[in-house]
Amino acid sequence: MQKLPLKLYSSDQVKEIERIVIQEQGILGIELMRKAGHAVFTVLQQHFLSKDVIVFCGSGNNAGDGYVVARLALQAGFSVNVMSVSRPENLTGDAQLAYKDYVDAGGGLLGQIDLFPTENCIIVDALLGTGLNRDVSGSYADIIETINDSVCPVIAIDIPSGLNADTGNVMGYSVKADVTVCFIGLKQGLLTGFSAQYCGKIIFTSLDIGDDVFQQVQHASQRVERPCFPKRHRCSHKGHNGHVLLVGGDVGYSGAIILAAEAALRAGAGLVSVATRKEHSSFINMNRPEIMCHGVDGSFELMPLLAKASVVVIGPGLGQSQWAQDLLATLLNANKPLIVDADALNLLAQNPVHHDNWILTPHPGEAARLLSCSTTDIARDRFNAITKIQQKYGGVVLLKGAGTLINDGNELYVSTTGNPGMASGGMGDLLSGMIAALVAQYDNLIKATTAAVYVHGKAADISAEQAGEIGMIASDLLPLIRQIINK
Repeated sequence: MQKLPLKLYSSDQVKEIERIVIQEQGILGIELMRKAGHAVFTVLQQHFLSKDVIVFCGSGNNAGDGYVVARLALQAGFSVNVMSVSRPENLTGDAQLAYKDYVDAGGGLLGQIDLFPTENCIIVDALLGTGLNRDVSGSYADIIETINDSVCPVIAIDIPSGLNADTGNVMGYSVKADVTVCFIGLKQGLLTGFSAQYCGKIIFTSLDIGDDVFQQVQHASQRVERPCFPKRHRCSHKGHNGHVLLVGGDVGYSGAIILAAEAALRAGAGLVSVATRKEHSSFINMNRPEIMCHGVDGSFELMPLLAKASVVVIGPGLGQSQWAQDLLATLLNANKPLIVDADALNLLAQNPVHHDNWILTPHPGEAARLLSCSTTDIARDRFNAITKIQQKYGGVVLLKGAGTLINDGNELYVSTTGNPGMASGGMGDLLSGMIAALVAQYDNLIKATTAAVYVHGKAADISAEQAGEIGMIASDLLPLIRQIINK
């Protein structure tokens, strides 16, 4: 399986890379286009068996890539048809040259969309590229719907048509590809938001552009990479690995704090304490005696526990009662690293404050409350949303969802581990406990957050491989967390 590059780019940054290659290094644009088309055709041959190909072309350079694929397939003996949304004679520059190459090779065009076969062929999507900045409509929308209604496998050139390269948002309509071949710089929008539903398998090629060019252009974000957990010193003891205090579990919500506490243990915390309602403090550690559980009625009883803690989690099962508000207020005034989750985020949204020594972990609904906007606004541009939250509240912000994002004010990270099986209760509680355990051990907020997100998603991926996504529950991941960290 191909390892995708770490650095991710916006569409404008990729254009700048192309400009440097063409204008400063003297490589012809048509040569880049031919390399791109060749890369797509190679993937097509490797992944699909049919010898019937139909290429849907638009009006820009993405269409030019498509005509290169069509020519190569024709010359290799494939049955090739091309459907052009606009008049190909109106193409300009390199795209026009690629079209002429295709015609000179004996290629032709389909006249009507209803003439294209809806099965037993390979569809190549060369309709719209990374420059799309408005919703898809008209003929493009009709063709995208037709493609998605077919049973043919689809390979997208650079990006599925209709997907925003910068945000991962669908611009009205988007092609659902089985494989997306991305060029030059890996676009950040392919890895978050709705993109998981539309990109299929992502294959990347730099088109042999040298590292010296990439070093001249600042990247937009980067992938979360597998962390390296150092082996423990042979003489280490529990005090070396931190003391995590978890605060939450209002009456009727004890499960969340139990999951978070056990995740902290499995992620390596030396000691784990829970401050919760006295009504259920006596049974929270019944099946996990390693958890030290304390019933607290208010901040006065919390203070001795807080003094012993190296990092604190507040939120799992917390609720929004006066009890919850008092405990949160106490922790906001404490000089401890703090992980804020669940209802603690909802309380924070009501009375915003700025801190540098904390990690906020909202899902899209909580993020919308933190910014006083809608979940639609969050989904429209997740990168913009997390940046706004970080600027408003400080610290490290983790925006959950497909392609979880992390922002510490200096760098944006995108996670590529995890799957839809994680859409069940308690998964966020696990993550909060894991983050706290890693903060306790390594005393680095961003390192702990990115590592926890990677391990959390990877555990879910292994669980899905073993038993499938549907029916996955949070506690399924607990033994896997320990295995991944120790591997």
